[in-house]
Amino acid sequence: MCGIAGILEHSGAPQKDLMEQMLDILAHRGPDGFHIFSEGGTTLGHRRLSIIDVEGGDQPMSTPNNRYTIVFNGEIYNYKQLREELQLQGCLFRTHSDTEVLLYGYELWGEAVLDKLNGIFAFAIFDLASGDVFFARDHFGIKPLYYYQGEDFFCFASEQKAILLHPKVPRKPNYRALHIQVNLRYTQTDETLFEGIKKLPPGTWMLYSHGKVKYGRYFEHIPVINYEITEKEAIEGIHFYIRQAVQRQLVSDVPIGVYLSGGLDSSAIVQKMAALQVGEINTFTMGFNEPTDEFDDAQLVADAFHTKHNRTALSFDPLKGFPEVLWHAEQPKINLLQGFNMSKYVRKDVKVVLGGLGGDELFAGYDIHRLIYPFNTWHKHMPAPMFKVMQGLSKILFKVQSNYGPLRWDEYRRGAQMLLSIGDIQRYYLILRNVWEMDEGMFSKIYTKSFIRDNQLHRVVQEEFSPLFERYGELEGLDQIMAVEMNTKMVNDYLLVEDRMSMANGVEERVPFLDLDLVRFASSIPLHLKMKHGKTKYLFRKAMEPHLPSRIIKKKKWGFTVNPYIQFKKDLKQVSEAVLSEQFVKEQGIFNYSYIRNILDAPPHPRMRWHYNFLWVILGYAIWQKMYIDSDFFKYKRIQLDEYL
Repeated sequence: MCGIAGILEHSGAPQKDLMEQMLDILAHRGPDGFHIFSEGGTTLGHRRLSIIDVEGGDQPMSTPNNRYTIVFNGEIYNYKQLREELQLQGCLFRTHSDTEVLLYGYELWGEAVLDKLNGIFAFAIFDLASGDVFFARDHFGIKPLYYYQGEDFFCFASEQKAILLHPKVPRKPNYRALHIQVNLRYTQTDETLFEGIKKLPPGTWMLYSHGKVKYGRYFEHIPVINYEITEKEAIEGIHFYIRQAVQRQLVSDVPIGVYLSGGLDSSAIVQKMAALQVGEINTFTMGFNEPTDEFDDAQLVADAFHTKHNRTALSFDPLKGFPEVLWHAEQPKINLLQGFNMSKYVRKDVKVVLGGLGGDELFAGYDIHRLIYPFNTWHKHMPAPMFKVMQGLSKILFKVQSNYGPLRWDEYRRGAQMLLSIGDIQRYYLILRNVWEMDEGMFSKIYTKSFIRDNQLHRVVQEEFSPLFERYGELEGLDQIMAVEMNTKMVNDYLLVEDRMSMANGVEERVPFLDLDLVRFASSIPLHLKMKHGKTKYLFRKAMEPHLPSRIIKKKKWGFTVNPYIQFKKDLKQVSEAVLSEQFVKEQGIFNYSYIRNILDAPPHPRMRWHYNFLWVILGYAIWQKMYIDSDFFKYKRIQLDEYL
């Protein structure tokens, strides 16, 4: 697991000094060392976190004839099998690294090597003969890759801040992406908050050749439902594929740990490690002295499988460290500090951890799944005239409540609008995810008149999601939404946080539940087996029931998250008033200060979670703007909140 960067100059001038700066700003991703390759106008750089073949495997790595040179971030879990296949083809290996396997695989098979890979990766391979550079990102977007194409240059990196160091890359906000962020709390498709900087989508390759870019998809997540499978067969498959995934991801030449929350997913990983007879299982649990801490449940699992358990409690004050984690995340997000502190805690013992992300997405474990499933088939059978009437009622409801009702009633209004959207699965889902752009009256509440006039933002989020809902249109409601979220919230929200907050402290986090074979199998299980009687994760709970303590099987999902209502009363209001001053907001020219003021002045209420999350995002954007756009603070890793007060 590492940080990679590259500069391709049409003039042919090498950029070693600039590359050193780029690698320095990525040092947290690879604290074990760095190297630079330069040939003509092509300069490649690599920061290394040594996991496999610690003594060898340095990058950039070239083939013996020097034609191909690679920089690679990630792990290829099936590299030993591929190495044997390549040896039969005559390849002679100089190291024991997965990097060399990937490099020779591309030399022999070209783009087709992607069809053979099981792992997490983002890489670039320079072809000296043609001058082309080939890029690829893993199937589900677990590892990041950003790029910028200028008129006479091209650059890429694992994080955007490295690209911003190039003097020809402008530091300008992308207001389209900001609008998406304000709606979803993450950006979508290839958008970033920086104008011109793009991210390579998951399952995609890219070829940069003589100033032109060509793209292709080598993988697309299309669930194929097996309606013939029995519950017994599904349970057997769950055990087989999870065990296989965990076994694959244990490959490492350094110790491996597990983030043990005490929830079902991380507990299942520990159980499978024990079944695989892993010698010493290092487990880690963190709490924040809040009611949602799961120390007792984690300890129960640790005792059951005799792990070497580590636990710590922090005084949780998210906004105090917000600028630092925002510097790493490069976009305003809410649940950052938990993962940052967790990786900082485990780094003293391990470089690699396994986490339980993906279990809820595969086996229907979220509360929103309970809200979607009862209406699973209704969306395709709602009469058009009835749907038209319901939409009319939705518009009236919005106008009445937003003009005359208190802010705390917004949540009830959105719930009613969601039910009035039955017949339009996309609209139903987006309302459930708190997207507000379908109500045009919200634009004048959120934004200034000039910002609305200067930016064409109506229906932007809907346009982002429409192709995905069309792609999965043959699936039933919840299957459709779960497939959509694997391409949206999973990669652009959850995985971004996992990567940035772990790599901020030089820790590689692996996600066994996103193993390619496991995802394919779990996605084939029909919903009537995954959920029963409104119970989330019914099948997965039943599968793990003989293997885990009963309290873990029965417990409700908590989530490693911040309560926005508690945080508002704690310090969100105070900090928002200081940073989002009337003068600053009006000079910024984006957000309507009167709406911000209404939220700050309203009596605190648990039903105002959306409003507090909205405050958190625009507060984060204000800090992001000062850090990345208005100053050179982005060059420094340790930033105190006091700088913004």
